[in-house]
Formats: sequence, structure tokens, C-alpha cells
Amino acid sequence: MRISGLLGLFKGPSPEAVGPDGRMALSDHFREFRARLLRVLLVFVVALVVALVFRNALLDLVVGPYEAAQATLPEGTTNATTRGAGGGLLLWLTLCGFAAGIVTAPYWLYQIWAFVLPGLYAQERRMSRIFAGVAGPLFISGVVLGYVTLQVALEVLIGFNPDNVTNLIDFNDYLQFFTRTLFVFGLAFNIPVFVVLLNFAGVVRGASLKAYRPWIIIGTFIFAAVATPSADPFTMTLMAVPMVLLFFLSEAIARFNDRRRARKAPNAGLGPDELSAI
Repeated sequence: MRISGLLGLFKGPSPEAVGPDGRMALSDHFREFRARLLRVLLVFVVALVVALVFRNALLDLVVGPYEAAQATLPEGTTNATTRGAGGGLLLWLTLCGFAAGIVTAPYWLYQIWAFVLPGLYAQERRMSRIFAGVAGPLFISGVVLGYVTLQVALEVLIGFNPDNVTNLIDFNDYLQFFTRTLFVFGLAFNIPVFVVLLNFAGVVRGASLKAYRPWIIIGTFIFAAVATPSADPFTMTLMAVPMVLLFFLSEAIARFNDRRRARKAPNAGLGPDELSAI
């Protein structure tokens, strides 16, 4: 009985909880949120255990960019170190937790959108499912690109170290730097997905995206310059150029959706001062 009750926490509300108008009671919303959160935690814990099994291979993967940068720099850089008696344990937990978060990204991104789906119309639900499937691969692509450019960023940052000063790298600080860089790249690649979703929700129009396109491109490069850990233009460009291309794609999708919506409802999306087509 206790096991069945525990499994019920992962199921969420029953289909009967959704009314004919697609609405649910507030308690059912909380129940669904709890169920999806528990599913994400369960999948994350399983991925964490698997990551702990392969922790040595993960360590080699994380240390790789630093060792490659270290080989190209002059004398004055040392191997990474840890501090305190619990430094090694914190290292493994942080490393494997980050790996589990990356691997399970498609699943927890899907759970976020699945929680939002009941509040959307039927057409918006179909498109949201498509973009929920796109968000995970885009996040992984951003993470991979961030990993590729990490060596260049490390070479630039450590290269500022004076010749007569030894650079000591605390591994926990390096791991935070590593995870922040990869997460920023991954999330940046999902910004166009959110732009398209806002368009399907009627918040952003394709014409507005076209009108502000130059400023959006400039803002993208500014964002890339602030978000990337190093000050070199190479890393900034590698983040900004794919984001700009993805923005062009999201603008094209938004404008296509606006034309499709206008054919079905000519007055949809008109401002108070705009002339109706009827």
C-alpha cells in the first residue's frame, strides 16, 4: 500500500481533473508540478549514479582543455589543486552533478514545457511539442561549442599572468568556471526558441523582430562579449554568430506564423491604431 502511494506521487492528477475548458484546480496544478519535479529528480539521481561510476573518464574530459592550454603557455602554470579535507568529495559531486544535469537536459526541458502545455490552445500545444524537442539538442549543441572554445578562453585568461608569477588553479574554482561557461553557451542557444514561443503566444510579432533586427544583432554580440569568460573576440564570435543565425531562423518562423494567423483571422494581432483588412 505504501509503495502504491509512493508511486502515485509520480503520476500527478488524473485526466478527469482537467475540465472541458482545459482548466484544472489549483491543487491539481500543484500535484502535477510535484509529480514532474519528482520525475526529474529521479532521472537526475540515476544519471548521477552512472556519472559517479564513470567519474575518472569525466575528470579527463573536464581537465582536457586546461591541460591543452597549459601545454601552449610558458612556464608558470601548475596542475590544478584542491583545498580542505573535503575538497576531493566536493570535486566528484560537483563534476558528476554537472554531467548528470547536461545528460538529462532534454528530459527536464521537456518536463518544463509539458507543465506549460495545458494552458495553451491546441495549435500552440502542437508547436510547443516541436520546440520542446528542439530545445534539448540546441542546449547540447551550445554545450559542445562551449567546450571546444574553452581552451582558447583559458589560454587568453592564464596568458595575462606575469612571467615571474606562478598561476595556481584551484580545481573547484576551475570546475565552476567550466560549468558556468558551458551552461551559458547551452542556454544562449535556446534564446531563439523562447522568441518563437513568445510569437506563438501572441506576445512578439515577426514585424517587430524585423524592425529591431539591427539592435538585436548588436545586443547579441554585447551579450556574447559579457557572457563569455575570456575577452578574446574569437570566443565571443563563436557564440554570437550561431545565435544570430538562430535569430534569423526564429524571425522567419515568426513571420510565417503571423501570415498564417492573418489568413485565418485578418484582425488578429492588430494594434489599436492599425487599420483592419475587413
